Amino acid sequence: MFLVRMIHSKIFRRPSFRLAGGKKGLYLLGIFVLGFSRHNVAAQKIIDTQSHSWWMLFGNHRISEKFGIHTEYQWRRSDFAKNWQQSLLRFGLDIHLNDNAIVTPGYGWIVTFPYGDQPIAYEFNEHRIWHQLILKNKIGRFYFHHRYRWENRFLEQRVLNSSGDYEHSGYVFRQRFRYRFMASVPLNKKEMVKNAVFLAVYDEPFLGFGKGIKQNILDQNRLYAALGWQVSRACNVQLGYLNQMVVKSDGIKMERNHSMQLGITYNLDLRKQESDK
Repeated sequence: MFLVRMIHSKIFRRPSFRLAGGKKGLYLLGIFVLGFSRHNVAAQKIIDTQSHSWWMLFGNHRISEKFGIHTEYQWRRSDFAKNWQQSLLRFGLDIHLNDNAIVTPGYGWIVTFPYGDQPIAYEFNEHRIWHQLILKNKIGRFYFHHRYRWENRFLEQRVLNSSGDYEHSGYVFRQRFRYRFMASVPLNKKEMVKNAVFLAVYDEPFLGFGKGIKQNILDQNRLYAALGWQVSRACNVQLGYLNQMVVKSDGIKMERNHSMQLGITYNLDLRKQESDK
């Protein structure tokens, strides 16, 4: 208020300002100061920096020319590997439109645990229906991978009972869209063939939309880099680093997670039995 009065006495009482309407000017200044203050408060993010590790197993198993089965499990740990962060089980039906386009509807069961300096109040389950489109292309030695994923999320809610324990009270529905752009390049060979060592990088923003989304339209962003080894035509291993920024529902609290990732991909081809080349 002192700042407002001082500006009012120095500026708004000038004849030139009175001609323009001093009271209106003071009112506009008040709106400006209030808006600026709210902007500063909103800009003051509370960021918790943590170290995690994710241990992952993936598979896309062809059962016919057109169809396949996607399988996935991720064992996510906080405090590098000491405590639970998340358990994620996911599977789906791959529909191969052609060699470079795959559509997959699927289901995921995720359990999220309290962790870090901004822990959630309780462990909860999530049932997730997801739909995705993968487009692939190759330019020279570079392999490009575009993944578009739409998630329908059913998040468990719990309330305190008379005993002081959290008990199930239902689910809330949320929606999220994700886009991942990934590039891979073999380093010691011209193609991604057996015994190729490769570099893989990706970025993936997550955007919340629809009913119930408040301040965190940008739900999170993942930036990843890894070295990989193409063990065989069916299998590869990647060891990498993930920088994950998570925005909480209030839009102010955030996590910056530095995570080590070890991922193994093993793709079965059940259409024929053929020795690995």
